[in-house]
Amino acid sequence: MDSLNRMALELADEALEFTEELDVGAFELDNGATVIDFGVQHRGGLEAGLLLAELQTAGLATLQTRVDVVAGAAFPYVELACDRPAVALLGAQKAGWELSTADYEGLGSGPARALVAREGEYEAIDYVDAFEFAVLALESDALPTASAAEQVAELADVNPESVFLAAYRTASVAGGVTAAARAAELAVFRLYELGYDPTDVLTATGSAPVAPVPGDEEAAIARTNDALAYGGRVHLTVAEDFDEFDAVPSSAAERYGRPFADVFDDHDWDAGAVDEGVFGPAQVTVDVEGGPTYALGGVREDLLAEGFGVA
Repeated sequence: MDSLNRMALELADEALEFTEELDVGAFELDNGATVIDFGVQHRGGLEAGLLLAELQTAGLATLQTRVDVVAGAAFPYVELACDRPAVALLGAQKAGWELSTADYEGLGSGPARALVAREGEYEAIDYVDAFEFAVLALESDALPTASAAEQVAELADVNPESVFLAAYRTASVAGGVTAAARAAELAVFRLYELGYDPTDVLTATGSAPVAPVPGDEEAAIARTNDALAYGGRVHLTVAEDFDEFDAVPSSAAERYGRPFADVFDDHDWDAGAVDEGVFGPAQVTVDVEGGPTYALGGVREDLLAEGFGVA
């Protein structure tokens, strides 16, 4: 298949062409790397968030918004549909790169990860990218620095001026949109963790509400996780049956049933200490080709309303 980074570069170019319309910013670092600000110092919005989510999936997913309700209140929802979920969601969209330098820290997602391909998922999906440009999305409350771009360039084996970094805060509209777009990715990744072959996931469709933007990053991280764990709905078409599909939805976790602000607070905001099972979507339907259809989990509007602060 074509390079994920080549396809994502076209989307980065689109953002650069329409910065004013999208209310995003763009500038070059001293080493020539390009930063596109989707929601750090620039405000961005729903359309910017959708384009950012497309970039994260390298254009292999169709994304749109709709309006639905949470406890009687209208909210935008993001819908994602994908026919190449193993590559698009695990190989690109997953936030698997913890980028850290002396002057910058951010969580990386997007196709530049496939140029490095050190995560176990790449062996499972049998994909490694090769391209002269690297496109990475970075979730952080600060804009990327030259040292961050240098690290990406070194690991991806490209020149610094060939690095494109899409930056956003969790506490931004774009951050809420891209989080809501992860419902299907969470389901596919959870299956991978349980030992299922991700290449047997044939289609993935997901939706989740866009969380209200709070005033700080911790509250935003909690709300975006609430949106997925208590409001995310996913449909998967798979090639093979599996005896652990019921472990995919968040309700299978022991600590299920509390807003994430409380869950993270109990663990001093160390996400790694939280039961990994709670990071699944709320509701999952698995349609096995030629076999049964499983309807698992369920949406919890009461917990969504509590986490979102719906009065």
